[in-house]
Amino acid sequence: MAASPRETREAKRRIQQMEAKRELRRDQEKRRKRDNLIAGGAGAAAVILAVVLQLTVFAGNPTEAEFAAAEADLATSSASASPAPSASQTNAANIPKPATAAGKTFTGELKLNRGTLGVQLDGTKAPQAAAVFKSLADQGYYKGVSCHRLTTGDNFGVLQCGSKTGDGKGDPNYVWGPLENTPADNQYPAGTIAVARTGNNAYGNGTQFFIVYKDTAIPADSAGGYTIVGKVTSGLDTVTKIAAAGLKTGESDTDGAPAEPVTIDSFSLK
Repeated sequence: MAASPRETREAKRRIQQMEAKRELRRDQEKRRKRDNLIAGGAGAAAVILAVVLQLTVFAGNPTEAEFAAAEADLATSSASASPAPSASQTNAANIPKPATAAGKTFTGELKLNRGTLGVQLDGTKAPQAAAVFKSLADQGYYKGVSCHRLTTGDNFGVLQCGSKTGDGKGDPNYVWGPLENTPADNQYPAGTIAVARTGNNAYGNGTQFFIVYKDTAIPADSAGGYTIVGKVTSGLDTVTKIAAAGLKTGESDTDGAPAEPVTIDSFSLK
């Protein structure tokens, strides 16, 4: 028997209700996925921003322009391989040749006003960097120079030294590259001695270096990682104690000048 007009209308109404419910569920699912994506992206962006702003310029604090650039580039994945040097990316005549350190191991002492570290530089894995720091040490460059920067993050612990001005600024007449012996996994174990440089510049190395006093993860930037030139062989507890004393009052919670001033008495290598 054929359905009455009323029954037909009722059936259509039920079908329409079912379709409306299905459409509502689809919209809710889309919103849920979108909201999760936004929330996850915002959380990741906050973490990335904190790291980028801490690392954008290892040889000095980020400028306002660098801050804006870092904030705008949060979605960019970390480091591609360093490009081949251009004509403007070559070492000046005052930079020692890597051949002077290639295949050699230099050992010596880095004497701070807070204690002495035994150190070793690897001219096999990082000949250019080893040549630079051997040359600077032999010239007495580091005598009286401060260690101006300390980081005390949960996974980021370094003491940075070597800025002649004491404020993290580099010498524009003493810059060099390329990057050497950078870790593929962005991990810098405790005791690592690495070269500080300006951000996103494989030829932005200078006279500054940092000592890693606890296992530290440092994301690579567009130029790559940071050259590991050597390691601390003894006395790392000196740096650990410097870190335990904290930062100067008024500094960031995890990045700033050491509470107790740190200077280099001498740096000798043989």
